[in-house]
Order: sequence, then C-alpha cells, then structure tokens
Amino acid sequence: MELRQLEYFQMASRLRNITRAAERLRVSQPNITVAIKKLENELGIQLFDRSQKQLALTPEGAVFLNRIELALRNIQDAVLEVNDYKQLQKGTIKIGIPPMIGAYLFPKIFSSFQRQYSHLDIYLHEEGSMSIREQLERDELDFGIIILSANAQNLQTLPMSKNRIVCCVPESSPLARKDAITIQDVADTNVIMLKEGSFIRQAVLAHMKAAAITPNIVLESNQVVTLKGLTANGVGVTFLLDIVARSTPGIKALPVIDLEPVDVGLAWKKDRYISKAAQSFMDFCREILKEREEGKTKAEK
Repeated sequence: MELRQLEYFQMASRLRNITRAAERLRVSQPNITVAIKKLENELGIQLFDRSQKQLALTPEGAVFLNRIELALRNIQDAVLEVNDYKQLQKGTIKIGIPPMIGAYLFPKIFSSFQRQYSHLDIYLHEEGSMSIREQLERDELDFGIIILSANAQNLQTLPMSKNRIVCCVPESSPLARKDAITIQDVADTNVIMLKEGSFIRQAVLAHMKAAAITPNIVLESNQVVTLKGLTANGVGVTFLLDIVARSTPGIKALPVIDLEPVDVGLAWKKDRYISKAAQSFMDFCREILKEREEGKTKAEK
C-alpha cells in the first residue's frame, strides 16, 4: 500500500469524480483508476459503488476514508514541520479569497507582504466564502480571507474590517431616492445575484425567505464588474459589500434595514499545524490591524 494510492482515493472520494480528481492532482485519469483498483485488491474490498452515475463510496469505503483522512493529515503536518527546519527561508502559503474581497481588499495586503517576504510563494484560489470554508475544513488551504460567520466552529478567525451588505440600485430607479431600503422594497424587482458558494448570496436569500419573498433572479455572476455594469444599465439590483459598491458611477448603494453587518477577516483551521511561512502571513495581518488601530487612536486625539 502506497501513500500515493491513499491520496488518489481521498481526492476521488471528495470530488466523487475520477476525472476531476486527476485534474486537481495533475495526473492522468488512468493513473488514479489503476491506483484505486490496486488498493481495492490489497484490501480485498470494493471502495466505490460503480453502478451509480456519480462515484459513490461503499459502506466499507466510507469507513476506510474516515480512517485515512486523519493519517494523511498527520503526515502532511509532519512534512510541513520538517521542511520548516530544513528550509527556514522558503515556504508556500495557500490562500482562498472571494473575487469581491480579492479585488478590493487583498491587493494592498499582498503587495506589502510580498515586499517584505519576497522569498515566500503565495498561491491564490478564488472561490466564494462558503466554498473557501469547506476547503479550509478539508486542509486544502492555509488561510481564507472571507466573510466570517459564527457557524464556522472549526475555524480560528482574525476579524479585519466590519462591513455592510448593501443593495445596489440604478441611479435612475425610484429606489435611488431613498437613504435605506427594506428587503420588501425589492420584492418585485429583478435581482442579479452572486453565484452559489457566496456568503452574501446565502445571507440575502435567507433574509428574503424570512420575509416570504421569492426573488426574481434574472442573472448570476461572480464578476463584480459585470454585476455593477448590469445594475448601472438598469437590468436589476444586486447585493455587494459597501467597500465594493462605494462611489460607483450609475449606482446608488443602499443599506438594507435589518440586514446585519458582517466581519471580513482571516480564517484558518483550528488545531492544524501552522508552517513558519503561514505564521509569517498571520503575524503580518495582525501587525496591519495594530497599525490601523493606532492610527485611529491618534486621529481621535
């Protein structure tokens, strides 16, 4: 039994698709198929039910996966720790960022960090906040700069800014004459929504459901420029963070009454080994927050 066989089996189980697993691991599909078959022969059991359209674990496969997940995580942490001692000046950091936050918050952080730690490699993965949380849980990322929520009990968080979800309406809309709106104000309006995996989408739809509103979603996109352009041209309204919507031509950003503010910040998995490279990024973010707070204190004086 080889470590690579276990890694192939783990990824195929997570994605429920051998082709996608091969793409994620950057190997050929036959490599994964052969490795899993050999693993099944060694164990003397069938790990996957291949009679279904989608790859599904057998009961024995599910038990085996639960056992090897912890083993592989421990091996990964051991390798990271050893590499820290061997390569004190080298390292990689995998960070997940939603497109919206990536475009408006992360560049300033990244450019400053890169100047100070040019020897470290940073890999960015753009996904929605909810998808990034799932990847953090599966140990696929070191950090996520996401919209934080109380539901992520397995994550440690470092709040970095407090923001509001605002409703963006065309300046030509009668709603633009308001200073704030209720969710009922857009009950009969076309909505341009962020795609699945977005915290903002989840929060807005939950708010609408509580108000017994079925939204008329006419388009979905994770491209902020597209959302703004469609809104400015009167296609519908959309929901974004205030820092993103601020001072956009053709759009007025309105606070939504009863929609709670959200925290944007750094998140990482609890009880996971933090490499020296990842720790340097965490410390850097804490230093940014400290400088920001000191700047606020001086301004108030």
